[in-house]
Amino acid sequence: MYFTSDNASGAHPDILAALTRANDGFARSYGADAIMERVTAQVRDIFEHPEAAVYLVATGTVANSLSLAVYSQPWSAVFAHTEAHIATDECGAPEFYTDGAKLIGVPGADGKMTPGALAEALGRIGESGVHGVQRGMVSITNVTEAGTVYTTAEIAALTAVAKSKALPCHLDGARFANALVATGATAAEMTWKAGIDVVSFGGTKNGCLGVEAVVMFDPAKAWEFELRRKRAGHLVSKHRFLSAQFEAYLTDDLWLQLATQANAMGARLAQGVAVAGARHQYPAQANMMFPEWTLGTHARLEAAGAAYYQMPAAPGMEAARLVTSWNTTEAEVDQFLAALRG
Repeated sequence: MYFTSDNASGAHPDILAALTRANDGFARSYGADAIMERVTAQVRDIFEHPEAAVYLVATGTVANSLSLAVYSQPWSAVFAHTEAHIATDECGAPEFYTDGAKLIGVPGADGKMTPGALAEALGRIGESGVHGVQRGMVSITNVTEAGTVYTTAEIAALTAVAKSKALPCHLDGARFANALVATGATAAEMTWKAGIDVVSFGGTKNGCLGVEAVVMFDPAKAWEFELRRKRAGHLVSKHRFLSAQFEAYLTDDLWLQLATQANAMGARLAQGVAVAGARHQYPAQANMMFPEWTLGTHARLEAAGAAYYQMPAAPGMEAARLVTSWNTTEAEVDQFLAALRG
C-alpha cells in the first residue's frame, strides 16, 4: 500500500530489458547513438511535428529549468501557478539555470491558473520600464500539483493570453501521459496545437528508470538548448541508456498503457475514499488526490502498513496526498480502503 509518489514505483520490465539490450557492445556517446535517432522519430510522430527538436535529460528539474532558460532572459519573469512545481519544489533551479529570471506566482483554485488571473499578472508586471523585470514566458503544469487536469481548451485560453503579449509558453509535463489519458487528447492537441512552445515530457514518474524528454517546436532553439545542457553538466556521456529507456517507453504506446493503469487505480482509490466518508480537497482527475479525514485515521492507516504523505489540514482534521502508479494494483487499493473504513 505505497501511495507516497509515482516516483517511488519501480521501472517497467520492458524498460529494464531495453537497458540490458543497450548495454551490449558499443555505441556513440553524447546523444549520437542510433537509438536516439529512433527516439527523435518516435517523438516527432507522436507530436505530429516533423521538425520538433528532441532532447533527453535525466531529471524533471533540469528538463523544466533548461526549457525555461532557452525561452527566457535573466531580466524576465516566468509566470506560473503559485503552487507549480517550478515555484515550490525545484530548490531555485529555474532561477539558477535562467541566470536569475524571476518567478511570478499566479493564483487559481484547484491548482489551475485562469486566463483572467494570468492577464492581471501580465498587466501588472513589465510596465515599469528599465526599473522592473520584463515579461518572459508562461509555464503551465499538467497534471497540476493539486492532481487536477487542464483540458486542451483551458491550455489554449491561457496561451492566448500569453501570446497577446508575445510570450512563449512551457508545459511542465512530468505527468504528461496521465494528463493525456485523463482528457483523451493527443500529444499535439495538448501542446503546440494549443499554443505550447516547449514541453517537458516526463518518463520517470510513469515507469522509466530516470529519463525526461524536452520537446521544442521551434527547431531554431535547438542549438541553444544543446549548449545550455552541456554547460549545465547534463549532457550524459553514455546517452544510449537514456535513449533506450525512452524508446521502450514509447514503443507500442507503453507510456499510455502505464498512465491508463495509474489513472484507473487513482479513480478507484478516489471513489473509495469518498465512499468511506473522506472529503477530497480538489477534484481527483488523474492519479493524485488530496483527501481530508477525521483525527486518528493516519494512525490506523499506518498501523495497517499504508505509506503516503501527510499534509497540512484544517483544525480537527487530517489530510494526505495519495498517488497511484503504473504498477498499483486493485488489491492494494482495496486493502487501503478497508483500512480507511476501519
